[in-house]
Amino acid sequence: MGKTAERNFSELLRLARDFGAEEAKIITADQIVVEDRIVLKCKYGCHMYGWKLICPPFVPTPEEFRHILKEYRHALLMKFNSAAEADDDVARSLLKNRFSPDTPKELRERTMKFWSEWDKDKTRVLLAILELEKAAFNSGYTLALGLAAGSCVLCEKCNVDGPCTHPTMARLPEHAVGVNVRKTLKNAGMALSFPFKKRPHLVGMVLID
Repeated sequence: MGKTAERNFSELLRLARDFGAEEAKIITADQIVVEDRIVLKCKYGCHMYGWKLICPPFVPTPEEFRHILKEYRHALLMKFNSAAEADDDVARSLLKNRFSPDTPKELRERTMKFWSEWDKDKTRVLLAILELEKAAFNSGYTLALGLAAGSCVLCEKCNVDGPCTHPTMARLPEHAVGVNVRKTLKNAGMALSFPFKKRPHLVGMVLID
């Protein structure tokens, strides 16, 4: 890594922390772990499958993403704190509590409060990632591309039957293309507690080349 690149990466790391990252590291692209099985959790278990343009089946497959990733050299990997808070009874069944008709009203209300705060967190982190992507671009890394933390929340309902209504802002979630976030963080010497206690973390990255 040359001195110019080091300076640029140092600036990106500083900006990441300014935008609220609890931890931020530059890793090599081959430290990003991509597994075919990750998208099974999208297809079987996620209510967003087939309903958002930045989620499967509308996005590159893990195999396609592995080929794309070989064309990048580095990534800025970040972990953000969340303002969303959940007690154990909420956290253990977030989706069930949200959608099951048998969920008691009080438990559903606390669950929906978590999801509301979580969506705000995702928007906040997405905006930070977009700014960091732009900063990398302006530093000479013209193919820099951000990967978001979680599914897109820019629209109340995604325009899945037509073009994206926010094409300059929507970014792929890491897991949507097969990134094993926990293994990738481990490769970087960063930890992610799951199941989370009280408050989860959000993880985002910017591919750099």
